[in-house]
Amino acid sequence: MISNILRRLQGGNLEVFKFGMYVLFPIGWMYYFGTNLDDRFNVTNFWPTAEQSHKIPLDKEEIDKELSRMRMVDALRRERQQKEQAALAAQAQADAQQSQTGQ
Repeated sequence: MISNILRRLQGGNLEVFKFGMYVLFPIGWMYYFGTNLDDRFNVTNFWPTAEQSHKIPLDKEEIDKELSRMRMVDALRRERQQKEQAALAAQAQADAQQSQTGQ
């Protein structure tokens, strides 16, 4: 049976078979993965909604408002870091005094 198929696939028939495979394999692959994409690769709530995504300011007033908000956030963050550094410095100074009195 297989030898009969192999005998038929000689010369020009083999070339036609190979050409058919070269053409049909990518087409079949693209058809399989290209159809019914919504059901096959669907992930619910993957993309953010319009309310969840960022809104880019376009007007000068909106840009100024966003810049002032960003500057306020930076000032609060800087203030918090300074307080933490001051607390760490005070803790280090207290530890140093405690180690000196403990000796």
